[in-house]
Amino acid sequence: MSGLRASSATMLVVASMIGTGIFTTSGFLLGDLGSKPAVITAWVVGGLLAMCGALAYAELGAALPKNGGEYQLLTRIYHPAVGFLAGITTVIVGFAAPIAACAIAFGNYLAAAFPGIPPRRAAIALVLVTSLVHSAKESTGFRWQDFATYGKIVLIVVFLVAGSTGPLVHFDEPPRAPLFETMISSPFAISLFWVGFAYSGWNAASYLAGEVVDPARTLPRATMWGTIVVTFLYLALNVIYLAGAPAAKLAGQLEVGQIAASELLGPIAGRGFALMIAIGLVATTGAYVMTGPRIAEAMGSDFPRLAWISKRSPETGPRRAITLQALVALAMVLNADYSALITAVGFVLQLWAGLTVLGVIVLRVREPNLPRPYKAHGYPVTPVAFVALTAWMIVRPIVEKPEVLLKAALALGVGLALYAWISRPVPAE
Repeated sequence: MSGLRASSATMLVVASMIGTGIFTTSGFLLGDLGSKPAVITAWVVGGLLAMCGALAYAELGAALPKNGGEYQLLTRIYHPAVGFLAGITTVIVGFAAPIAACAIAFGNYLAAAFPGIPPRRAAIALVLVTSLVHSAKESTGFRWQDFATYGKIVLIVVFLVAGSTGPLVHFDEPPRAPLFETMISSPFAISLFWVGFAYSGWNAASYLAGEVVDPARTLPRATMWGTIVVTFLYLALNVIYLAGAPAAKLAGQLEVGQIAASELLGPIAGRGFALMIAIGLVATTGAYVMTGPRIAEAMGSDFPRLAWISKRSPETGPRRAITLQALVALAMVLNADYSALITAVGFVLQLWAGLTVLGVIVLRVREPNLPRPYKAHGYPVTPVAFVALTAWMIVRPIVEKPEVLLKAALALGVGLALYAWISRPVPAE
């Protein structure tokens, strides 16, 4: 089995982070917050939150380098039942749902570039093609992912350079409310779910930690540098979006990148940028397709009742897990609403990420002698800040809508019942 080197691991982080969120989220944020400064503030907070999380995951990944991400880490830190719940929900909501969301956005942007293309069919084709690529020889999938990610970065830089030459005159539009008042509101807390989804992927390398070359060095570098690069690109893109188009045209719109490009450079350039975004989303979908199945594969290795999903040849990707993930994603493409997908993804990812980052503190106290090739910078401030802000993001919407807690409790109950069955010994034949 080929190993994932530092450059590929960093590109995996970048590809996982730069997805549909940066090209679709700001329009919804602006509609909810009514303030361009508040939108920029949300992206800054999201970047700082991602960096704090990245530092913690880098420490855990270097100390416990096994495939599976939160599934393996939460199993090790807390209890197998917690790890199982994280694993099963991450496979379904943390990866299959983002694949579906990326595919839907891909279809919409491709249709904006070429109006005759059916968006839903394009979305289905993207899921199928990327799944086939990563089911083939593993090294081929790694190289293809690197190429697609470098291409995505080039496309974003081209847009930033071209966009900066346009009339950036719309940033000073009056906000709906003062910035501080907006920042302590429930809509701002909910907006961080959307931003959190856009930044999700900073922990991507941890899902393949067992396949990384020299994880003690590679994981911290890939996680931190990938997060730094993406945060810079996100802030630059949002400045172009918000300064390049009036709020009335951006608010509540999914194709915010195309709208800004059309305002800045004309409708032909807008269609060209829509095509660029669609191409970039291919890399993001591929990153999710590559990382998500490693969780299901790791669970199959631990639970005999799931052993069938972890079987693969040494040179190929985890074909069975990829196939299962593709089927779930396709069902979501056909039936799910984009906004509902993002809200569900944000809630689940923040919950498990918060518990995982808290695990850095738990292990420091419980296992002070655990070998730690890398220790998180800024400890304990960075993990405490991440956990505190994550808790606020989760609790504030629940206070406003208590039915969310009921749905979450029901989902956890179903997950625990499934764990009770899965963890039982397989009867001897």
